[in-house]
Amino acid sequence: MSKVPLTVRGAEALRNELTKLKSVARPKVIQAIAEARAHGDLKENAEYHAAREEQGFIEGRIKDIEGKLSHAQIIDVTLLNAGGKVVFGATVYVSDENTGEEFTYQIVGEDEADIKAGRISVTSPIARSLIGKSEGDIASFQAPGGVRELEVLEIRYV
Repeated sequence: MSKVPLTVRGAEALRNELTKLKSVARPKVIQAIAEARAHGDLKENAEYHAAREEQGFIEGRIKDIEGKLSHAQIIDVTLLNAGGKVVFGATVYVSDENTGEEFTYQIVGEDEADIKAGRISVTSPIARSLIGKSEGDIASFQAPGGVRELEVLEIRYV
């Protein structure tokens, strides 16, 4: 498996989720299974089947997070010497060349992406077009509505 890029904040969020799943969700579902078993016939026991399904989801998510963390390449953007270029973890202030609207994006790993919070995946078309650009450069990318151009106004490494 290849390295999974994560920001420091993203890795911490995954560790917190893993801890919560192992210490809260897993014991809770085990208790629910035990209670459902106590009700008798398991073939027609909907509570038992629902609890087993939830247990499968929890165990799958735990394995997924453990796999990602074991293959994580945690990048602390504050320690990088990026030379004024857009890199993974950077926060980029851009202006849409067509509309004049301004946006702020932080380029993060796939698991951290949240467009409403301004965090875009490093594999997204916007991020791929921004990587390597400097302040004043124009980044072009193909959007569903056609080609869009963003001017890089400022780059921060926070």
